[in-house]
Amino acid sequence: MTLLTGRTALITGASGTVGRGIARRFAEEGAALALHCRTGVAAARALAEEIGAAGGRAVVLRADLTAEADARRLVAEAAAWAGDVAGGRLTDLVNNAGVQPVQDLPSMTAAEWRRVVDTNLTSVFATTQAAAEAMRERGGGTVTHIASVEAALPAEGHAHYAAAKAAVVVHARAAAREYGPYGIRVNTVSPGLIERDGLAEDWPEGVRRWRDAVAVDRLGRPEDVGDACVFLASPLASWITGHDLVVDGGVSARTPW
Repeated sequence: MTLLTGRTALITGASGTVGRGIARRFAEEGAALALHCRTGVAAARALAEEIGAAGGRAVVLRADLTAEADARRLVAEAAAWAGDVAGGRLTDLVNNAGVQPVQDLPSMTAAEWRRVVDTNLTSVFATTQAAAEAMRERGGGTVTHIASVEAALPAEGHAHYAAAKAAVVVHARAAAREYGPYGIRVNTVSPGLIERDGLAEDWPEGVRRWRDAVAVDRLGRPEDVGDACVFLASPLASWITGHDLVVDGGVSARTPW
């Protein structure tokens, strides 16, 4: 037995670096997976094949989560797959999909603001509401939003991103209160800087500053975020809801003196 045996999870943004790390850890712990993507179809399909080759079950579903109807369709398709193919029900949602463009605040347009807020926050509202409707009638479940340490420590050029992630944290707290009576737990995971191919070459100064600040002497790994999400979805966290689990190697614990 593993921590998530018999469960079915929908992972949004599963074709990205962090999404793949979350999905792999859920699969390793026994969950069947609905892998959402918008444009990264090839990466999502490769991940599904990898999970299948290891003895797991996964399906790839496409949706534009900035459109409420598409977000609701995605959840309905995941729930239907869970019942018809995976032999269970939709028990877990991980809201990982998001964008992180750099744009200074003085020159930011309302359209640029809305794109980031709709992708990172409004999509969370829509998918959570739809998933909770499916879960509340069938014994509850868990929802985990991927927020960011920038919810509390915004970086320059990320005003829209940081504001959206701060709202994601508060949304989880509000949702935890309102969905708790139905057996649905809602939490957030706030990662710090996560390693990806080419990051050190693309942003050498940022990586250097992060290494200077971190208590654990490395960048984060996608599976670090996945471990946190597995924990929050598992029975080990059965009395944890409305909580923001920071996964940043200790950067947030650094003092200014």
